[in-house]
Amino acid sequence: MTTQMLKKASQPIGTLSLNPAVDMTYEIPNLLKDQKVHATATRFDPGGNGINVGRALKRLETVAQNHCMIAGEIGLFLKRLLAKELDDVHYEEVVGETRINGTFIEQSPPAQYEISGIGPEIPPLQLNTLLERFIDHSVKGFGVLTGSLQQNLPLTLYADLARRIAEGGGRAVVDTHGEALRHAIDAQPFLIKPNRYEFETLLGRPLEHIEMVATEARALQRRGIEYICVSLGAEGALLTGPDNTCYAVAPTVPIRSSVGAGDSMAAALVAAFARGATPLEALRLGVACATGTVTQPGTELFFPTDIDLYFDSIVIRQLDI
Repeated sequence: MTTQMLKKASQPIGTLSLNPAVDMTYEIPNLLKDQKVHATATRFDPGGNGINVGRALKRLETVAQNHCMIAGEIGLFLKRLLAKELDDVHYEEVVGETRINGTFIEQSPPAQYEISGIGPEIPPLQLNTLLERFIDHSVKGFGVLTGSLQQNLPLTLYADLARRIAEGGGRAVVDTHGEALRHAIDAQPFLIKPNRYEFETLLGRPLEHIEMVATEARALQRRGIEYICVSLGAEGALLTGPDNTCYAVAPTVPIRSSVGAGDSMAAALVAAFARGATPLEALRLGVACATGTVTQPGTELFFPTDIDLYFDSIVIRQLDI
């Protein structure tokens, strides 16, 4: 099924990375206060949500045009890393330094700590150049708006871009959090993909059961969003659309690192919908890709072989909500 799906022609897809990063991952035995700890493994990966979506799309044999802001020596390092990962990247360079994100994976007790760096400010000229190029491509198909925004950018930016994509005939996909997500919802994008914590934060209350998540997703979907996917970590994911709500149970696998799992799911959903797949096929592909990603170290993503390994074992049930 996955092979047949991914052989179909895809609509054009654009990704936007306003605040990319070099991801640095350390695996350590345990953290000790005020003591030096020696890593058992270290790796550097190109990072940032938009970058990860682009990387995942390529592994899904899906052509995407990627639009990325870089700065300084770290930006040049990121550019070299991306040369191995992405084929079609359009860069704008600004003054400052591309951020470095840190992930510390503790082995005993098992824990993961993530630190997000601060990216450079983006001047209006470079911002507009990058955004116009992104919009011109995304109105032909899908535009993926994901990740954090620099401090000098308005929290309404993704909402504004989602409206422009829709007005041009395209479909906006938004995967962000906080006020940026709240504003984006008002723009009625085609798809949003918060994780459970982001969804609970948006609503201002905990959602203890899958049925509670489904009920709130349905209420939000009726505000004009075509699809809402809530990723649930090891529990899987839920997809609410015009016709039904489906819940996919994730396979049980050893977790190495969860970084990039949500981006892998977002990419899979876009890759599926851009090929005219059904919501069930899109959800199954999303959970398969996310499952493959959590078995990898650092911010390494799934491999195509992971999809075949997990796709058919994912159980999906329809919720009467």
